[in-house]
Amino acid sequence: MNFFAKTLLDAEQWQSFVHGVKCSKLDTQNVWYPLFGSFGTGAQSFMIGQLGQSLDGRIATPTGDSKYINGEAGLTHLHRLRALVDAVIVGVGTAVADDPMLTVRKVPGTHPARVVIDPTGKLSRDAKVWCADGTRRLVVTNEGAKPDIPAGVEHVALTSKQGQITPVDIISALANRGLHRILIEGGADTIARFIHAGCLHRLHLIVAPVILGSGRTGLCLAEIQKLSEAIRPVVSVHPLDGEVLFDCDFSG
Repeated sequence: MNFFAKTLLDAEQWQSFVHGVKCSKLDTQNVWYPLFGSFGTGAQSFMIGQLGQSLDGRIATPTGDSKYINGEAGLTHLHRLRALVDAVIVGVGTAVADDPMLTVRKVPGTHPARVVIDPTGKLSRDAKVWCADGTRRLVVTNEGAKPDIPAGVEHVALTSKQGQITPVDIISALANRGLHRILIEGGADTIARFIHAGCLHRLHLIVAPVILGSGRTGLCLAEIQKLSEAIRPVVSVHPLDGEVLFDCDFSG
């Protein structure tokens, strides 16, 4: 098993690992670099996404039920990624449908800043993501939007293009606020937009041994005509307690 799998998947090593990445420059060089290279260690941003899906590429049933396609090991891995990054992003659709907390609970580590991309500012002020727990909370909206947000939530207003805020502008705005290591947790449409814009460095795709047969599919990108146009990341494959983790590297 290589350094990546041994470090991220071995719970006994986790505490020293996460504290090394968060606190020690020397340990960051020894631990972060073998995992993700120089991205995110300075002023340059690093974007990683995680997506769980079935064998037939589905992320939810036709009714929207998605808790949980992945097992305990996959959920723990997600919490480890949260503990590594400065901020975790979700789109407003995921924030409304799942009402996630986006905190680190299954492993030692500090909570990342929580960021919701909410162009029109429709997310309820009672959403769990806005819980006042001492962690930074940010909402990214179109200019002119007036989100109903609790006190302490940072409002990041950006210019939209055809109703969408570009991934490049989001990354730049977060970097200007000191947030460089970013986990895009969902939904699939948000992750797909960052891939399409060439802004995602890594994707952790966790495939569960289950077939849904119908329901919502995962990544949906622009239509291509030839296989030669397909995106072909460099992929490492790791067993994850009965599931399979595909570590997809888009940085090349």
